[in-house]
Amino acid sequence: MTETLITSPGREVRIGFDRPFVIIGERINPTGRKILAEEMARGDYSRVEADAIAQVEAGAQMLDVNAGVPLADEPAMLADIVKLVQSITDAPLSIDSSIVAALESGLAVYQGKALVNSVTGEEERLETVLPLVKRHGAAVVAISNDETGISEDPDVRFDVAKKIVERAADYGIPREDVVVDPLVMPIGAINSAGRQVMHIVRRLREELKVNTTCGASNISFGLPNRNGINSAFLTMAIGAGMTSAITSPLHPEVLQAALGADVMMGHDPDCANWLRKYREPAPGAGRERRGRRRRGA
Repeated sequence: MTETLITSPGREVRIGFDRPFVIIGERINPTGRKILAEEMARGDYSRVEADAIAQVEAGAQMLDVNAGVPLADEPAMLADIVKLVQSITDAPLSIDSSIVAALESGLAVYQGKALVNSVTGEEERLETVLPLVKRHGAAVVAISNDETGISEDPDVRFDVAKKIVERAADYGIPREDVVVDPLVMPIGAINSAGRQVMHIVRRLREELKVNTTCGASNISFGLPNRNGINSAFLTMAIGAGMTSAITSPLHPEVLQAALGADVMMGHDPDCANWLRKYREPAPGAGRERRGRRRRGA
């Protein structure tokens, strides 16, 4: 079984075929969040702190950290945010940037084994990101596009992923440290986008034997009731073999979809995680605990 191990000083997260689905919190990202971007540009990271804590408390096992603020010193900012987030939570991090210098600065200060987000099939990107991943002993997200762009043919996207996995092996990065993103397109624009992802995920699991992730909310872009679409997508993607996603655990429907799919897939033995999250407390249990605290005070 392929397992991708991501660590922080206080926690290990294992992404795997027979493991519970891993939610990677998406909120620490200024893209499309004007207020957050303005605050980060001023050096105000209070919202970053709040988002980190809220996502972990809601159920995210990992956090994606991005500092892509226009005109900012992204390498310095990403390093600062990585250090800040690691100081307030033990959730392992996905270090997210399209700028190699920013990835390098984030990895330089990260404590543990990070997930690098990301590498594509473009030759220049492969030659710069993969050596960095190897040098820092990290894992990497492999995005299924290359110099030709994003193909609407899922088999072409599979071939790009296969190329990245093979090139990673050339650099000494094993397949368990490559987590493939098959690229989720907006289903409102491409009606077959959902079927494309399910097709690629099955092939990635059965043929390449690699773990998978995605930006799950891309599927619902431009549609009303986005969380309803996102939840349906996640349930089906997990059924097809997807093992993680970059999404927000702050939406109850999304979290329920992931935890419920784990139950159905047999990845939540005895429904323990579901019960822990949703079981009603026994009547009077709160009063009894408060009474014990008073007596022991």
